[in-house]
Order: sequence, then structure tokens, then C-alpha cells
Amino acid sequence: MLGASLRRLREASGLDRAQAGFHIRASESKISRMELGRVGFKTRDVEDLLTLYGVVDDAERRALLEMVREANTPGWWHKYSAELPSWFTTYVGLEEAAELIRTYEVQFVPGLLQTASYARSVFQLGNPGLSPDKIERRVHMRMQRQERFTQKDGPRLWAVIDEAALKRTIGGREVMSEQLQHLLEVAALPNITLQVMPFRFGKHAAEGGAFSILRFPESDLSDVVYVEQLWGALYLDKREDIDPYLTAMEQLCVESTTPGGTVELIGGLLRKM
Repeated sequence: MLGASLRRLREASGLDRAQAGFHIRASESKISRMELGRVGFKTRDVEDLLTLYGVVDDAERRALLEMVREANTPGWWHKYSAELPSWFTTYVGLEEAAELIRTYEVQFVPGLLQTASYARSVFQLGNPGLSPDKIERRVHMRMQRQERFTQKDGPRLWAVIDEAALKRTIGGREVMSEQLQHLLEVAALPNITLQVMPFRFGKHAAEGGAFSILRFPESDLSDVVYVEQLWGALYLDKREDIDPYLTAMEQLCVESTTPGGTVELIGGLLRKM
């Protein structure tokens, strides 16, 4: 999380992004993209910024410059870059680094909890002109993203799903039945918490739509809120932007079913299919 470290150092030095950009002959927007991890890092730029921010300790500089090399090393997901929008590859990188992901989904079952058949149906709905081969590559990537969450020391996933997503039949009854059964199975995993926002709450804290909050193991790194849109996404990491989403998520968790109630609700839906 080199970008977040650079932002923390810049703020501690009392400089704004425009001042930092001027120092490395770049724009304010480039500094913003660097701090969000949405652009590659040049060693010279980082060295100059560390000097500007007053980082003189050799060990600290070496550690941060080593992060430049790591940040510029393509992750496994980059082999799928031809099938993915550029703004989403940034999210996958953040997801890989997170220790806790809290997500609220309205329309579909969250991608990290989808079966292959359900994911295939979702991709076909949203991309009717995409070739079968490219659909399968997207499905394979989604399944690969899920592997970390089934490992013993994997990150935590806390998902709140709107009841509408569970009652919206995607891919037909057989696909939906398999998906609901899969949710019951993953709900039993120790690092996955699953809740449902029921219809009885006609008005609730997250009426604005789906979002995710990613938390990282490094205590000095801020959370990142991810809000996906039709042709892009927002990445929010300032405290004043994050706090409303944290409040909304906490309220969602209070108003949603308990994990035990979630199992009962999904089991009831299965029995009706």
C-alpha cells in the first residue's frame, strides 16, 4: 500500500497534493492517482517525494523503495486485464491486500460469494455481445478471487445482501437454487459473516446503493470505500468521505438478519423453489 503510505507522509509534512506534484514536475491529479494506487510508480519520483516529506532514515527509505518494486510487479489478475475495465483492476489489487471486506449488495449476490453458474449468468446479462471465451475468462477470474476466502488464514468477508437479490432469479431456477445452497455453505465458514437486509425495512441507511469498505492490516492505512458505477468506480479514502459509509454499514448490520436468521431465511427460499 505504497500510495497510502505516501499520502500519510505528505499529510504529516503539511503539504497538499499540488505542492507535492510541483516538486516532482507533475500535476496534482498525478499525486492523487499515485496515492490511490491507480498509476505506476517511478523510483525517482518516490525518492524525490520522500526527500520532500523529510524521510531521511535509511531503513525507512529502503522499505518504501522496495514497495515501489512490489507495486510495479504485476499481480496474478493482470493476465485478465484485456477482459476487465481498467478501473476494476485497481479494486482487485486492493482486495488482495485487505484483511477485512465489508460489502452491501442490492441487485446481485456479491461476486465473492457467487457460484460459477450464477457468475456466468450475470456476465451474460451485462455483456450480451461478449464472446463465450471471454465470459469464461471472467468467470474463472471471479472464482480465483474467491480462493483466498476459503483458506485457513484468509481475510474476513462480511456481506449484507438485500433480500431482493436473493429473490431475483438469475440464470433460472436450477442456477439460483445452486447459488442459495452455496450461500448456506459459505455462511458456515469462520471468516465469512452473512446477513440479509429484509423487505420489512422499506427505508434503510444504504438506499444510495451498493458499496464495499476495505480494511488493511497496516494500522496506519485508512479504509477504502469502493462504489461501483455503470462505467466506472469511486475510490474514497478520506476520513470525511469514509465515515458516512461506515455509519451506513453499521446501521445495515443492526437492521439486517442475524447470521442464524440468514440461514433460516435462505433455507426457506430454497424450500419454495
